[in-house]
Amino acid sequence: MTDTTRKAPAAGRELSPRRKPERHPAPPVRSWRDHPLRRLTPWLFLLAPLALLITFTYVPVGNMIYYSFTDWDGVSPDRNFTGLDNYTQLFTRPELFRVFFVSFYYLAASAVQIVIALYFATLLSFDLRFRNFFKGILFFPYLINGVAIGFVFLYFFQDGGTLDSLLSWFGVGSDHAWLGDPRSANTSLAGVSVWRFTGLNFVLFLGAIQSIPGELYEAAQLDGAGRWQQFRHIIAPGIKPVLSLSVILAISGSLAVFEIPYIMTGGATGTSTFVIQTVKLAFQFNKTGLASACAVVLLLIILVITWIQRRLVPDDKVDLV
Repeated sequence: MTDTTRKAPAAGRELSPRRKPERHPAPPVRSWRDHPLRRLTPWLFLLAPLALLITFTYVPVGNMIYYSFTDWDGVSPDRNFTGLDNYTQLFTRPELFRVFFVSFYYLAASAVQIVIALYFATLLSFDLRFRNFFKGILFFPYLINGVAIGFVFLYFFQDGGTLDSLLSWFGVGSDHAWLGDPRSANTSLAGVSVWRFTGLNFVLFLGAIQSIPGELYEAAQLDGAGRWQQFRHIIAPGIKPVLSLSVILAISGSLAVFEIPYIMTGGATGTSTFVIQTVKLAFQFNKTGLASACAVVLLLIILVITWIQRRLVPDDKVDLV
């Protein structure tokens, strides 16, 4: 027998099958989606903006509400709790609450500027010559600093100034002090706000109009619709959310006017607004508690008006296609 000959198994001995090694199931691979830290990831990204929002918005508002119930002068460490005394003074002293009526001048001016901005936005959204040039002219006043605007129009309305010179060219003599009478002063200041903020509403309306699909205008033209029909049935429904936003900004802005009247008149001759009065109470008369109450009331009025406007004109989804 050769060496390669295998030996026969012994009698009575059976060949046992070769045992295969046992395989344990591999542990499931856990993806990042199942990781516990994944739930915390959005909060980690929001941590910095939330910290800034709480620190510079909600904490100051909370402090303002607290100060409104005290007689703090803004300097002394003593803060005596006075309850609702500041709010009682605000609503019972006519000289404090009278400044609210000045806001009606700016509210009327806001309505005028919305109408003007909507008109020019609609007009320049169509194919016209030099429309980009006119767009720049309308938006340019909004880019100018409010302090510079105040000083420019201060010389414009002064006695013998630019306005009186322009009126004299047309044979209209005027020795009227435009900023010396409460009625003409508030009207003049409101006119300045129209000139300055029309560009902002114009850009908002123009962007909303240009986002409307052009196929709608083509279909309307094929049906024989004119400019007015296109505005009524296509543009007006399409820009309804932006128009609602402009109304909210107009109302809140008319109540919070500060820059232009403070620079041009300093709140004199009956042009003091609610914000100017609040600033004077806090930094000129050292009545920070009463000024805080004024700020709280202004905040509540704006919130209530916004809530009423949103209830009366809900922000429905518009589908023009």
